[in-house]
Amino acid sequence: MAGPEDTETPGRRTPEASTTALTGALDAIGTAGYVVDEEGHVIAVNARAEELLLRPAAELLGRDAHDLLHRDSHGHPLPRSRCSMRQAFHDGRTAQGEEDYFECGDGSLLPVSWLITPYDVGGGETGTLVLVHARQPHATAQRTAMWTGPLPELERLALLAETTTQLASTLDVEEALSRLVSLVVPRLADWVVVDLITERDEVWRAAVVHAEGDALVRHEDLQGPMPPVPEESPMPLSRALRGVASTLAGPRTYQREPDSGIAVEQRRLFEATGISSAAIAPIRSPRAVLGALTVGRSGEPGEFTTADLPLIEDIARRAGLALDNARLYQRQRKVAETMQNHLLPQLPGVPDLQMTARYLPAPDASQVGGDWYDAFSLSDGATALAVGDVVGHDLEAAAGMAQVRNMLRAYAWAHQEPPSRIVDRLDEAVMHITDVTMATLILARIEADEAGDWQLSWTNAGHPPPLLISRDGLAHYLTDGHGLLLGTGVRRPRTDATAPLPPGSTLVLYTDGLIEAPGHSLDDGLQRLRRHAAALAHRPLASFTDQLLRRVRPDANDDDVALLAVRVPTRT
Repeated sequence: MAGPEDTETPGRRTPEASTTALTGALDAIGTAGYVVDEEGHVIAVNARAEELLLRPAAELLGRDAHDLLHRDSHGHPLPRSRCSMRQAFHDGRTAQGEEDYFECGDGSLLPVSWLITPYDVGGGETGTLVLVHARQPHATAQRTAMWTGPLPELERLALLAETTTQLASTLDVEEALSRLVSLVVPRLADWVVVDLITERDEVWRAAVVHAEGDALVRHEDLQGPMPPVPEESPMPLSRALRGVASTLAGPRTYQREPDSGIAVEQRRLFEATGISSAAIAPIRSPRAVLGALTVGRSGEPGEFTTADLPLIEDIARRAGLALDNARLYQRQRKVAETMQNHLLPQLPGVPDLQMTARYLPAPDASQVGGDWYDAFSLSDGATALAVGDVVGHDLEAAAGMAQVRNMLRAYAWAHQEPPSRIVDRLDEAVMHITDVTMATLILARIEADEAGDWQLSWTNAGHPPPLLISRDGLAHYLTDGHGLLLGTGVRRPRTDATAPLPPGSTLVLYTDGLIEAPGHSLDDGLQRLRRHAAALAHRPLASFTDQLLRRVRPDANDDDVALLAVRVPTRT
């Protein structure tokens, strides 16, 4: 294992008391192991590692573990760039490898599998624990060796830590299930089955996966809807789906006369998979039973025992928390999106004007809700255009957005005044009769004179500037008429700006989610939008809008986007 540099550095000396304590902890593990410091030098080693590697502790301590031990399949020193352990070591994460080689003290080459995980070495310092197993010639024999008894305590803790990290870092149900499967097989079993209870209290067999060598094969023919959970059945899966207990099971468990439809499906599962031993645990959240986790082994030896159940239960419990969070997230996101979509208006039909609008929710539900667009006819015959962004998140922002939009409509219809005066009225009202803290906004009027020439007048309250693209692809931002955003409490006169809209030109109003991206300046986003809008000027308006979103919206976008595009007619 290598440290941050590619040249060997002398190992740091670890206090003797610390080394003794680490060695004592390693000796209690029950498998070969050693600990390295932040530079990759061995600072403690147990007797099992000495025996496995045919090297005394004195030969290992203080040495760079990568340089001393790691070899390729031909016995040559392994380049650091090809060392899979090295990357995980630098990332400070738990990882494992199945097909690597160590050089023993007698010069022989030892095929090994390994597991590494961050480890507290005391004194406020963090090292890395390395557990090493001699690898058998065949994957089946290797897996059998792993299954001969419960995992040693440190391996168990490492697996649970990795489970927590992997499952807690996603809020997507399908991704959480995929990660759960990868954590369980083939480390604990060669089959994994996940049954989930849907929000309508129906059971769905969401995953049946088999480890075949290095590949995980999904058996979709065994997945799908399941019969309802029986209320009194003593059968293992039925009990787990009721949240009663974890249980061991085998083919003979379901050879008796089935007492429910679920028992029939379980018999089919055991017959189709050849599982000879299984452990079944409920997947619970703090609020409800979400399903059941079944791990199965289809070979001999390696049957599950009651000593394996606590680990399976711990994994299922962590899976329950992750799945519950993912479901809550998706439910919240759906509510926010539904509310937002219902609040966004239908565009009016205006003779000669083409209009189209798009709203894209944020990937993160906590960001959905504040962006909006609007277009409506005014009492004097002009058409009002608006786009804005209410500061806040989720339903709170969506509700604030609805308040601002409706108040703006009322003021604009009732008062035949310039946009700046309408926004002044709105700003004063927002601070007194809404819960909106701050918001940005563009309000514009678009109308044609008697000669058929189209004119735009607008005011900008702290919002990204509109973009005007000519029929020939000349694009520029309308930067005049800029003033303070709403809700600051500062009373300064707002200004209006006017600009002619050339025949066939396209006006784009948008929110900042279209142009902002982590690690990039706002100018970068504005330049990207201008360049792509100019290139798409010849497209029909609907195609122009869709392509603009696809090309410009950053991949790392974590905000929602509202976009309103208007095209004036060409001269006949």
